[in-house]
Amino acid sequence: MKKYIAFDIGGTQVKHGLLLENGSILSKGSYATPSTNREVFIEKMVNTIKAYTENNSVSGVAISLPGYINPHTGYSERAGAISVLDGQNLKKLLENEISLPVEVENDGNCAAIAEKTSGNAKNCTDFICVTVGTGIGGGIFIDGKLVHGHSFRGGEFGFMITQSTEDVLNNNASTTALIRSYKKLKRLNETENVDGETIFHKAAKDYSVRRLVEDWVKILSYGIYNLAATLNPQKILIGGGVIGQEGLIKMINKQLDRLYWWKDIKIPVESCKHQNDAGMIGAMYHLQQKQHMESDTPEQDI
Repeated sequence: MKKYIAFDIGGTQVKHGLLLENGSILSKGSYATPSTNREVFIEKMVNTIKAYTENNSVSGVAISLPGYINPHTGYSERAGAISVLDGQNLKKLLENEISLPVEVENDGNCAAIAEKTSGNAKNCTDFICVTVGTGIGGGIFIDGKLVHGHSFRGGEFGFMITQSTEDVLNNNASTTALIRSYKKLKRLNETENVDGETIFHKAAKDYSVRRLVEDWVKILSYGIYNLAATLNPQKILIGGGVIGQEGLIKMINKQLDRLYWWKDIKIPVESCKHQNDAGMIGAMYHLQQKQHMESDTPEQDI
C-alpha cells in the first residue's frame, strides 16, 4: 500500500503525518508555524519530509494550505495567516528541494474532500463543510463536485457579514475571536497563551464565560443559517479543533432552532468525522486524484 506525507498548515501550527493511501495515519506530529520567514518555512518542511523518507518509500507530498489556492498549479495568491506564502508557489518551492511530487489545495476544501471520501458526507452529493480555527473557511460540494469558484475563493465563509457592525465572521466567530473575547473578559494580557479547550472547561463552572461562549455560538449559527438558506445542502458539517468540545454541536443546533425561519430550511448540522486530521487526509486524497488524472491522460504524439 502506498504511503504519502501530508501537511496541514495553519496560522499557529503546521501538522504533518505519514499516511497510507486508504487514509490511515501511521504517525504524525506538529511544530509552530514559522510565519515570518519564507526560507525557514521551507527549510522546516524539507527537514520534516527528509525525516519521513529516511525509513519509508513515499509516493508524494500533500499540502493543505489556507487562502486563495490554485489547486492546478500550487500558486497561492493569498495564503491566509501565512503571509510569507502570499504570491508564492509552494508546490514549485518544495519540488525544487525534493524529488517527490507535491500538490497543494485550500485547507477548507481539503476538509470537505476528506469528509466526502471517507467521512460523514460519503453518501452526500450536496453538502457544506465549515472549518472553525484561526479563521473560518470550508468547502462546498454541489452535484458531487467541489466548488472552487472562478478565482479560487469558494468556501471563504469567514468573509460573510452577519451583524449590523459590518464585521465579518472571521473576526467574531472564529476560535481566534473566542479567545480574544475571553482575554478581554478576564483582563488577560494579549500575549498570554489561551486555547479554545481551556475556555470551554472554564465555561462549565463560570457563568460569565458560559455567556461568552453562547454569544459566540449565536454568531456562528448565523453564518451556518445563511449557508443553508443559500445552497440547501443535504447537511452541513462543522470541523476544527474547538468543535470537538463536548456538547458544542448540540449548542449550535439549539441556537439554530431559536431562529424563526430555520424551520423552513432546516437541515442536519453535524460534526466532521476526521476533525483535526481532516486537512491532512483530504490533502492526500487530492494528491491521489491528481496522480490518477495524470495517469489517465493519454500521451500526445510529438
